[in-house]
Order: sequence, then C-alpha cells, then structure tokens
Amino acid sequence: MKANFEACLTEVLKHEGGFVNHPKDPGGMTNLGVTKTTYEDWIGHAVNEKIMRSLTVSHVRALYRAKYWEMVKCDDLPQGLDMCVFDFAVNAGPNRAARYLQKMVGAEPDGVIGPKTLSLVMQYVRGHGRDYAVMHYQDMRRDYYKLLKTFTTFGKGWLNRVRDVERVAVAMSKRP
Repeated sequence: MKANFEACLTEVLKHEGGFVNHPKDPGGMTNLGVTKTTYEDWIGHAVNEKIMRSLTVSHVRALYRAKYWEMVKCDDLPQGLDMCVFDFAVNAGPNRAARYLQKMVGAEPDGVIGPKTLSLVMQYVRGHGRDYAVMHYQDMRRDYYKLLKTFTTFGKGWLNRVRDVERVAVAMSKRP
C-alpha cells in the first residue's frame, strides 16, 4: 500500500499530459494535471504561462503527494483502490473522491477519510474483494462524469481514463 505512490503517479500523469488551456475547462491553464491556481497556492505566489509551461514532474511530485495522495489517505487504502481514489482526487478533487469512497462503503460522506471510513473500506474489501471494490468505485466515477455539463466536450476522454485506470488498478489489486 505505502509503496504504490510512484506507480500511481506515473499512471495519473499518462492521463494528465502536458500543458493545456482549453476554453471549456473550468480548471483553466494546466500542466501535468496541475492547474495554475493549484500551483500558485502550492508555491505561495502568482505564476505566468511561461512558468506553467515549464513545470516538470519533479516540480509537482510533492504537490501530488500532499494535496491528493495524502489527502485521501491512499497509503492506507488497498492496492488498486488507492489508484482509483488518487486518480479521481486529481481529476475531480480530493473531497469528491473521498465522498464517493465513503458512499461506496456506507460511511458518512463528509469528504474526510478518517479511521471510521478506513475501517469500513477494509470491511468492504474483505466482503467483496479488491477487484470488485475497484470496479464499483470506477462505476461510480463513470456515473459522476456523465452528469457533468462538460461531458459532451470531455466525456469520451474521461471514460477512457476511467477504463484505463480500472485496468491498471485491477492488476495492482491482484498483487499480494
């Protein structure tokens, strides 16, 4: 579980890609999946497009760990499910990723993963298996994306991403 961050980050970055500034993307200017606003918050000052274009993985690795991986307690989640929750946190926000996990396992969906949620996750996985947990969580993600007003623009990419992450996460879930 704790050793999975680098593998999961590599997978997330495959989907996040490089610099974009799509007019229909509410995130605005983004590079390596990090929005300009998020990066400015992380480093504590404003940045321009040149700086955003120059971001590298080494610039954003610690940000991903602190603002996404650790926020949704991925070190404490079963392999495979950590990949799904991390990817959803990056794509739709840590609070939403946590609430969807909580809904799946029957916890109060407050967006903060604590000991009670983690206990319920472990019970859920023991009862259903890691593969099922991964697939159920990814089905919930698909349902979420289909409801967004920007689905016609970005939906095909989101669903492809969910499918790809599910494939990788199921493979991860089979590891001891």
